[in-house]
Order: sequence, then structure tokens, then C-alpha cells
Amino acid sequence: MISSATETIETEAGTARVTWHPAATARLVLAAGHGAGGGIEARDLQALARVLPAHGVSVALVEQPWRVAGKKVAPAPKTLDAAWRGIWPALTAPGLPVIAAGRSAGARVACRTARELGAHAVLALSFPLHPPGRPERSRAAELLNTGVPTLVVQGGRDPFGRPEEFPAGDFRLVEVPDGDHGFAVPKRSQITQERALEILTDAVAQWAAPLV
Repeated sequence: MISSATETIETEAGTARVTWHPAATARLVLAAGHGAGGGIEARDLQALARVLPAHGVSVALVEQPWRVAGKKVAPAPKTLDAAWRGIWPALTAPGLPVIAAGRSAGARVACRTARELGAHAVLALSFPLHPPGRPERSRAAELLNTGVPTLVVQGGRDPFGRPEEFPAGDFRLVEVPDGDHGFAVPKRSQITQERALEILTDAVAQWAAPLV
């Protein structure tokens, strides 16, 4: 894989950072934001950055301004969305279709803004369908209204929404068996941690293949 490169971008919410993992011959860009409890070091984001460039997909790992500034708590959704809008021109600069992606809170940002920004598709990793133990506080509307091809990859034991809790809709859902909200699998699982990530990356690569 070609070595990564990092750029900083000024947005109305502060300075954001994008780490590029380019494909040698790219046909798509997958721009992935992190969640509210961690950064781009998340195992699923790093796995995509390792694997997708070989499939012709350049991966841009996006760090929100609050994370770049070293803050511990994510701001309100409207601030996250504003930063994402400010980053978007840098993501489209290569002149390729962009898949808006993210994990957890980042997945919500991608879903909420996909239509207005002209995203080619949406990848939602560990979509937080509801707060743990609060299924009545559903965020399904965000997922159902992306307006573009959408893939959800969800851990089988994610407390923010197990696969069977998701409503029917115009999106594809792939389950990572035994995965939690960070796609970690317990030692007693029938699959290894490596296999869990392979399921995730294989699903994304196969889904992205016919998008262009």
C-alpha cells in the first residue's frame, strides 16, 4: 500500500485533519469519520485503510476538530455536521465519487449529510440505532433517509443496536458475529478477532465494487 499523507483543514468548527491512504489507481474515495469515544485508531477504520486501497478505493480517515484539539467530549451533532461539511471539499478534490463513511457518531454524521453533500454512497459502521438500553430512542430515521446506497456493518452483540433490531429499509446490513460496538469479539467466540475484521472488510470491498 502507498504510504499515508496527512493534511489539516480549517472548518467553522475548528481545525480538522485527514489522513489519506491512497490507492495506486483509485476509482473511489471512502471518507471515514470516527466515533465520539475514540479516533481514527479504531480497529475497523484501520482495517479499511489497510485493505481497501488494493481494491481501488482510497481511504481518507477524518479527525473531527474536537479530537484534533485534544478535547475529551464530542460536541453537539450540528457542530459535527458543520465540520464534516467544511472537510468535504478536500475529500472531493481528487475528482472521484466519495463514499461518506463513519463509525458510531461518525456514521450518523455521514447519514445526515449524505444527500446534501452529494455523497455517492454511505457506509455506516456500528450505527448507534439507540442509546444502550433505550430502544425507544431510535435514530433509524437518519439511516433510512440517506437517499443513496447504504451499507451497515454491525456487531452481533452491539448494545447500541443488534442487527435484528434494525427496521426494514433501503439499505444492506452485514453482521459481524459476536462483535461489540468496536467489533471486538470475546475469546469464547467461534471466530477470531482477525476473522471478524475480515468479514467487515470483505463486505465493504464487495459492496463498493459495483458502485462505479
